[in-house]
Amino acid sequence: MKLIIGSKNPAKVNAVSVVFRDTWTLESAAVDSGVSAQPMSDEETRLGAIQRALACLESPGAAAGIGLEGGVTEMDDGLYICNWGALAVGDKVWSASGAKLLLPDFIADQVRKGEELGPVMRAFTSRQDISSTDGAVGVFTEGHMSRAAMFEHICLLLKGQYAFYMANEKKEADY
Repeated sequence: MKLIIGSKNPAKVNAVSVVFRDTWTLESAAVDSGVSAQPMSDEETRLGAIQRALACLESPGAAAGIGLEGGVTEMDDGLYICNWGALAVGDKVWSASGAKLLLPDFIADQVRKGEELGPVMRAFTSRQDISSTDGAVGVFTEGHMSRAAMFEHICLLLKGQYAFYMANEKKEADY
């Protein structure tokens, strides 16, 4: 069965590959999230992940689609990195969120003014590949967590939800 990854971003593709390579044949496709280039809330970021996953189901031979989306969300003490994933199989869609990390004010202020986090981080780090490697989370954790690892966590949650559903589908119908 083929799982389509709704991105060509290496951090996202690697995360899905680590978690799902033993279960599915993997293929990546550039699909639109249908949300703004810089999602500004958990809700918008989650919606982007779901829309990516659903768009993947339209690919030839797709049995499943997975969407991963990074964004930011305002909380009472500042602007946080947020990230969401969605797995779509048939008419079922599971979603999960990952870790959140408070952005330093000097970065958050630029994002609040309309800049995308990726370009802000490229300017701050002088690294053109930052969005496809460590990401902001890697920078602000001094490499203790990478963007791919953060998305791996979400993929594990999605895989677990799918496994639970498959193991309990009959029980759910009878419950």
